[in-house]
Amino acid sequence: MISGTLSHLLANLPNNAAILIAAISGRSLAAAARRAGLRPLVADLFNDADTLKLAERAVKLRGSLEAGIDPHAIVETLAGLAGEAQPVALVYGSGFERRPEMLEAISKRFSLGGNTADSVRLVKEPASLASLCHEFSIPHPEIRFDNPLEATGWLTKLGGGAGGSHVKRLNGHNVIQPPLPVTEGSRFEHNSPQMGHYFQRFVEGKNLSALFLADATTAHIVGFSRQWPSPHPGAPFRYGGAVRLRRYDRGKALQIEAWLSTLTQRAGLVGLCSADFIEAENGLSLIEINPRPGATLDIFDSDATPLLREHLRAVAGASITVPAYRGSAASAIAYTNRPIRAFPPVDWPAMTADHQTSGTALGAGDPVCTVFASASSAAAAERAVRHRVRTLAINWEEDFA
Repeated sequence: MISGTLSHLLANLPNNAAILIAAISGRSLAAAARRAGLRPLVADLFNDADTLKLAERAVKLRGSLEAGIDPHAIVETLAGLAGEAQPVALVYGSGFERRPEMLEAISKRFSLGGNTADSVRLVKEPASLASLCHEFSIPHPEIRFDNPLEATGWLTKLGGGAGGSHVKRLNGHNVIQPPLPVTEGSRFEHNSPQMGHYFQRFVEGKNLSALFLADATTAHIVGFSRQWPSPHPGAPFRYGGAVRLRRYDRGKALQIEAWLSTLTQRAGLVGLCSADFIEAENGLSLIEINPRPGATLDIFDSDATPLLREHLRAVAGASITVPAYRGSAASAIAYTNRPIRAFPPVDWPAMTADHQTSGTALGAGDPVCTVFASASSAAAAERAVRHRVRTLAINWEEDFA
């Protein structure tokens, strides 16, 4: 629970208030903060040019996409970033689910503008989420932690993983890994043993993601999106992009909202969260919960109803406004398919972000930029954004090996 003073402050944020942001990539949260009239102080792994333009101040966190955010000295790094700015809270994005104890450490120094470590564990530890789904009769794929005797029909996943690159089809090899390594005596001892690799039964169907604002008792659906992968050798389910749907079946939407409200109340979820489902012929299956703002923030945020303000109001337990949308929007990640010794200068067009810096050495599969599109329908928006990715790729896939 947050204090009454903080609750009042988050519910009535003054314009130009400072907000701390920490994530693997902080650009979308920084853009959302500016849209909400706030001053973002950003700590992430990249500090790309877009983030530096948006942030009042920014620092790089230690870590990598593969290993995640390095927990050591993160509190001190954030304290140095905050300086004398007195940020009202810290809003975090991806990168903390694998080590929720980082949130516990951060919360001793800063007010969390988001879910507590306990709430994160309840919905992100695979065994815990499976147990909750069983308790509330929410369809959820079978999971296990020992190797299936038959590999067909199983996926391997990393508890707390993000971005889809950690998801693979089981190929018959033993892929269970030990818990994340810790330094002896560290306050970041790994107390979430189920955050290692595990197996999940593969469900055939269409992806569906629900973005919702949680107020600890109810999940208020903001909207639905469909995502698609950008397969890469060794990462067949790597995140490719998402499109905001103009409409979705009302009956299914009400069922999803009821399921998510039950989980919200049980786990005490607050703020912007998302839930990923597979929509199969025999119904919906909940795959995972992301208890923080995620990859679809860009395609749902708006100047009319800035979602970061609504996120903080929901954290405070204040009344919230759910945005209304017209048309559709899509975003996609452009990757490089081969190593590049020195990334070429690119005249970046509008509707792009997260630009790779010229001169940087890239490995095959590294992200280059994010691309956006809007249209009257979801199908048209998805076609447009995919076309833009292919067109842009000419800048780095032709002559710059």
